[in-house]
Amino acid sequence: MSEYEVNTTPVTEGPAQEGTYHYANPQYGTWQAAPAAPQPQKKEKKKRTGLKIVALALCFSLLGGVIGAGGLLAADYFLSKNNPAGTSFFFTGDRPLVNLEQVSVPTDTLMTASEVYAANVNSTVGITTSITTNYWGYQSTSAASGSGFILTEDGYILTNYHVVQNSNTITVSLYDGTQYEAKCLGYDTANDIAVLKVEAEGLSPVVLGDSDNLNVGDSVAAIGNPLGELTFSLTTGAISAKGRSVTFSNGVTMQLLQTDCAINSGNSGGALFNYYGEVVGITNAKYSASSYSEASIDNIAFAIPINDVKRIVESIIEKGYISKPYIGVKVSDVSKEAQQFGVPAGAALVEVTKGEPAYEAGLKVGDVITAVNGVAIKTADELIDLVGDGEPGGTLTLDVYRKGQTLQVKVTTREYIQAAD
Repeated sequence: MSEYEVNTTPVTEGPAQEGTYHYANPQYGTWQAAPAAPQPQKKEKKKRTGLKIVALALCFSLLGGVIGAGGLLAADYFLSKNNPAGTSFFFTGDRPLVNLEQVSVPTDTLMTASEVYAANVNSTVGITTSITTNYWGYQSTSAASGSGFILTEDGYILTNYHVVQNSNTITVSLYDGTQYEAKCLGYDTANDIAVLKVEAEGLSPVVLGDSDNLNVGDSVAAIGNPLGELTFSLTTGAISAKGRSVTFSNGVTMQLLQTDCAINSGNSGGALFNYYGEVVGITNAKYSASSYSEASIDNIAFAIPINDVKRIVESIIEKGYISKPYIGVKVSDVSKEAQQFGVPAGAALVEVTKGEPAYEAGLKVGDVITAVNGVAIKTADELIDLVGDGEPGGTLTLDVYRKGQTLQVKVTTREYIQAAD
């Protein structure tokens, strides 16, 4: 399938809240290899920085690691080094603020767009799926196309879940024309990711970057398969915003990177690169004009920050399931009306599950969590992020507002196990 798209026109596949959907792009041919990309001469440029902005937040709740408004408690999960057949590894950029416990390669040289393409086109893949549906007793088979990128030399591949959702077969095509049949090892619908595996050795893995280190205005490039037929195309742009809240048809709200790279049907699941050649996002959504409006909408696209899914992917590969820390509460933002009466901004507890960590620590409905381990929070989103940043079994020190008083409460998280398929 292809990328989520924001539109006020309903469509048959995946209509979202007003203005959001994703759709499939039928393809029946084979992937054609493009000619080998030239290796341009590298040029040195000064790194440009911009202002960091705070991620936008929505009001939603979590229980046992599950967010009530349709999302799942997602921490930053690292990728695995190991698999049952041997050792897998991926590369991470060796620059300040990157602290991933994996194999590091130098990525301190700013590249041109053509250099980013030449360095990564062999690490990107086209994905074709076949999907069989039943209409009133009749079987109908169609094909859909998307994109992905190689994580390890021995065949682990990352893409969007909606690219492979409900598929009967998955075919992965490399830049040189080689094709492999892929198996979906697991997926997380809340984060719209799927991990695929092909039986291959000596593949070219991408370099994973740090999406938290992005600034608005940073240059980025996407490599993918728009329309499922313009294979291995490069589009360029910049980071337009960070932390954009987008809610999809299944009720999931995601905090995404906004970019003005051209993203179209077939780009979904492809990599968004910074100009150091590192993957910083997974393209999965776009805005488009409504058929009810004459106004056009161009180059408003979205990507999943790579940091949001690293450890989820690791868990799928290493454990076969998704492991997340949780404390057992439902939370919401403190309303502006309540704040006018002196209640501080934070994550308000609307439910505390008996027998779970928060209950055992003495937290109560009506409490407002205002800080986690000394880090101040103002929204439910921020609480979810900070809980998810830890490991199951870790201890959190919470600042809690309760009826005019401020308390400190220690809570030990537990492991929430979610099936990966």
